[in-house]
Amino acid sequence: MRDKVTGAQRWVVKIGSALLTADGRGLDRAAMAVWVKQMVALREQGVELVLVSSGAVAAGMSRLGWSARPSAMHELQAAAAIGQMALVQAWESSFAEYGLRTAQILLTHDDLSDRKRYLNARSTLRTLVDLDVVPVINENDTVVTDEIRFGDNDTLAALVANLVEADLLVILTDRDGMYNADPRHNPDAELIFEARADDPALDAVAGGVGGALGRGGMQTKLRAARLAARSGAHTVIVGGAIEQVLARLKSGERLGTLLAPERGMLAARKQWLAGHLQTRGTLVLDEGAVKALATGTKSLLPIGVRSVQGAFRRGEMVVCVATDGREIARGLANYSAQEAQKIIGKSSDAIAGLLGYVDEPELVHRDNMILV
Repeated sequence: MRDKVTGAQRWVVKIGSALLTADGRGLDRAAMAVWVKQMVALREQGVELVLVSSGAVAAGMSRLGWSARPSAMHELQAAAAIGQMALVQAWESSFAEYGLRTAQILLTHDDLSDRKRYLNARSTLRTLVDLDVVPVINENDTVVTDEIRFGDNDTLAALVANLVEADLLVILTDRDGMYNADPRHNPDAELIFEARADDPALDAVAGGVGGALGRGGMQTKLRAARLAARSGAHTVIVGGAIEQVLARLKSGERLGTLLAPERGMLAARKQWLAGHLQTRGTLVLDEGAVKALATGTKSLLPIGVRSVQGAFRRGEMVVCVATDGREIARGLANYSAQEAQKIIGKSSDAIAGLLGYVDEPELVHRDNMILV
């Protein structure tokens, strides 16, 4: 299965708080520089990269001189606000040494569950990657109270992997991977090199919570792998302190634990779309659009739509039907029903003139479409 790692072209790399802050002693800029050098090398090999970085609360605690993670919500939020400044500056300066630009994106789980915000976030990330910018993502801990109490960046990283349709999620942690027993208490524990993400036997060995700085243990990393598997991504849980860990993963070396999805990427993503969204409207297509969609390689353009039914919003699921009522496909609309009414039957080049802006040239993109 290691060929799935070497051949992966879109990576989401998540780095935990304990690694980034040297177990609470402040941001470890030397370690960050090592990871950045490896990520730059990946990009030079054609890998598209998105970075999910923990460490804001821990960095803020260090700046404030706090040795223990506070329990009061307002103190956690203050630490996150202070630490986020240091964190993003550290990543920016480190990547800048290689002439690369970074972009800060603060997300909550709600941003990725709301359909409109999901598409907005997806479009922004795709644009940043196309612009040769490295997105640096963290949870918006400063304002979202329940995310600080219950959230974790392992889960966020998995949702980002779903969002950008990543081939691979790499979770860098302070453990070498998943073991068949707790290596801290059992010297005979063996590393699990490869497994299926949905294997129920993994739950028994995933253990409990994480350390004092982070919010997630091995159980959250297993859950993240299962979330990522919904869109067909493979996940590697591996020690971030291993020398040249990212480069060695790319070369196919058996490091960490590789968790594979049950289905291939396309089938998994389509199932995820079909199982989680209800339809909110209907698009009636002309014959040319019906034929184009039937190939499975075309998006739905406004020019191929005859009429719009329903009151859907951007990001909601719509049904695509032929003029005789036959259902052809379902997909996420890039425009609301009101906007769609103004652009149907027109060339994509006319969208800006009709609406005053362009979100996407397609009414429904093929990556967000299920043929029926």
